[in-house]
Amino acid sequence: MHTNPAFRQTSHDDALAVARARSFGVLCLNGENGPLVSHVPFELSPDGSHAFLHLTRSNPIARAALPLPAVMVVSGPDAYVSPDWYGSDDQVPTFNYIAIHLRGMLSPVPQDALHGHLDRLSAQFESQLLPKTPWTSGKMSEGAMDRMMRMILPFRLDIALVDSTFKLNQNKTAEQRIGAARGIRAAGIGQETDALADMIAKD
Repeated sequence: MHTNPAFRQTSHDDALAVARARSFGVLCLNGENGPLVSHVPFELSPDGSHAFLHLTRSNPIARAALPLPAVMVVSGPDAYVSPDWYGSDDQVPTFNYIAIHLRGMLSPVPQDALHGHLDRLSAQFESQLLPKTPWTSGKMSEGAMDRMMRMILPFRLDIALVDSTFKLNQNKTAEQRIGAARGIRAAGIGQETDALADMIAKD
């Protein structure tokens, strides 16, 4: 990850907190014939040292000669910023965004680890749907979960480096940041623009 150092001052723990809250990313590694990429949910360990994930057996990453170095790219909110919103001259368009890269070694893990991983991962997301009664694999008919699990494989990414960019107009004045946040909120060009505008105006 290469960017202005002004946008890379977020703490290791804060970056992991965003990655854990999203628990969905783009897994990338070098394959025999070029880059391999897969969009996957993942389960980050409590200490942030590793992530569990699963892939279908037919996924090229699952068939790669693991273990291999890999990176999980986790994207947060993003938004287009018009220079007109700063209220000052000689500005240029840009995008504000949050991104976290989790770099490490991807390895297969024993198949008997899969069920627990899937239950923990679903529980993490289901807990956010309250007051709905959380779905659990126990609601499935006998044998159904086992049949479906035969189609997927579990993996572990041992995280050696956490790299992040929180580009929130830190290189602008307070007035310019407020103007940018107001414009982002009104225009809505991007993903989760209200959340990003809140972060820009607060910092």
